[in-house]
Amino acid sequence: MQASASKFNIVIIGQNNRLQYEALLFAASLRHSSQNFAGRLFVAVPQPGPRWQQDPSIRNEDVLKALSQLDAEILPFDNRVFGGSYPHGNKIEALLALPEGEPFVFFDSDTLITGDVSSVPFEFDRPGASQKVEGTWPKPTLYGPGFDGIWRALYQRFELDFESSLDTSHPKDYWRRYLYFNAGYFYHACPRQFGERFLHFARTIRDEEIPELAGQNLDPWLDQVALPLVIHSLGGGRDALPPGLLDGTVSCHYRLFPLLYARESDHVVEVLETVATPNRVKKVLKGYDPIKKLVIQGKGHKIRDLFDREYLPQREQVIRNTIRSKGLWMR
Repeated sequence: MQASASKFNIVIIGQNNRLQYEALLFAASLRHSSQNFAGRLFVAVPQPGPRWQQDPSIRNEDVLKALSQLDAEILPFDNRVFGGSYPHGNKIEALLALPEGEPFVFFDSDTLITGDVSSVPFEFDRPGASQKVEGTWPKPTLYGPGFDGIWRALYQRFELDFESSLDTSHPKDYWRRYLYFNAGYFYHACPRQFGERFLHFARTIRDEEIPELAGQNLDPWLDQVALPLVIHSLGGGRDALPPGLLDGTVSCHYRLFPLLYARESDHVVEVLETVATPNRVKKVLKGYDPIKKLVIQGKGHKIRDLFDREYLPQREQVIRNTIRSKGLWMR
């Protein structure tokens, strides 16, 4: 099933915080960079309920109007398992509200579309996810099992074939040997099937006592622990897409605006500033200080001038500290 031969939907999360502004920028960048995209853009919005202490929904009428003008559809959904205690769970529970049987791509809201997403050769029956990832989980303890023992236990819990998930070009107990993704994007042929399995796996990992997970931190990593199990169980893997497209020429998962200005390409900065310029968008984005100061007022270029993109510090913390030392860090 190729994207060029079929429509697919895109879903991001919107919420009554910085995510509503990121969602607006995502929608603007999609319409700017990917005019051939023929599917629907959903902004999935959690609704107030017992899993939230405060109303998480988007109540800013200017944001809602701007999203509507960009043909983004608000998709309300309820949190039955996660919510305020684990907001990352929104990306799991939102899938159950999407149209059943229609291929989807989920993107984190802190993403810009920088190329034609309809040109990406998705095979939706063979799911994949972002490989822009570091070895953040697990962190084997001194007396506990290593990477191999921890991941093996998870595959066995869900009756999945562990050996076929391994990249044997890497040695045992090196994190890259094991299937691990960033949950910044993922896709599949059916959001309900994917979402139900994702929810089941994540909930089980959170709630059951799996001895090999003793001492392992699941917050905020739970979604990224369950995701490779879901993808493997549905026949996907690490080589599902050609490299260099998503998290490359077609999309940029920037995470925070100071990091975007420090690290990303001139093209990404150009897209960001171009889509933030139209008055109907700009007047709304001014409601969020990092965008107002860094993007609209141009202070992001002071951050940009601090770094050589060809020789960036290897550790993100060094980048953050350099920006803070100049009084330009904000989130």
